[in-house]
Amino acid sequence: MYEIKNFLNNDDIKVINKLGAFTVIEYQRDLSVMPSESLIAYYCNAMNVRKRQVICDLSQSDIILQAGAMQWTVGNVNTTTGVKGVGDLFGKAIRGSVTGESAIKPEYTGNGTLVLEPTYKHILLVDLADWNGSIVLDDGLFLACDAALKHKAVARSNISSAVAGNEGLFNLGIIGHGILCLESPCPKEELVEINLDNDVLKVDGNMAIAWSGSLEFTVERSGKTLVGSAASGEGLVNVYRGTGRVLLAPVVKGMV
Repeated sequence: MYEIKNFLNNDDIKVINKLGAFTVIEYQRDLSVMPSESLIAYYCNAMNVRKRQVICDLSQSDIILQAGAMQWTVGNVNTTTGVKGVGDLFGKAIRGSVTGESAIKPEYTGNGTLVLEPTYKHILLVDLADWNGSIVLDDGLFLACDAALKHKAVARSNISSAVAGNEGLFNLGIIGHGILCLESPCPKEELVEINLDNDVLKVDGNMAIAWSGSLEFTVERSGKTLVGSAASGEGLVNVYRGTGRVLLAPVVKGMV
């Protein structure tokens, strides 16, 4: 039996989202500021640059985390590697090497409370039921998910153009039914949602943070010919074809 005080009932903390086993909190003020940092803290608060944190209720679901994301736990909480044999370990190592994600993501079980490290990034909670059970993520967005969800490496449809466009060859795909927790460079309110019905979306730059697993993703020339691409001034673009959804950040992620 345990009791947590001065946390969720602290007037400096606001619950901004809750879905499944995940609760997202936001610190309304940074009280641990030294005089030399006060000017930066003032403008951070004015621009909505605030610390955010995820709390996981393990009595609702086992949780898989990005390696190093745990800050503290309380109660009956057990940690495993989530590896189910040599073959599973090999598969996860390969997937981690091609997607840039950690090969081994710890799995937390039990019925206690798990609290993640605070972050200044924006936390998105995604129900995979809204994505027909399949989503593909851009590099570095995965934070946590229900342990029932499966992870896989999703290859680009045309590897040669991905190399030419200086893009990675693989992305992390999540499939199944459950809740996914992402670290986004921008808030949900600024994300542009594109719904395709047997159509095509072309994006100049890595602005897409997530897209449906049903979409075909390639990197192509913006024009039909090299001359046409040169004339348009664009060169290579990311192309999403088919039926599904794409979430776009308002600016290229390297700029935020």
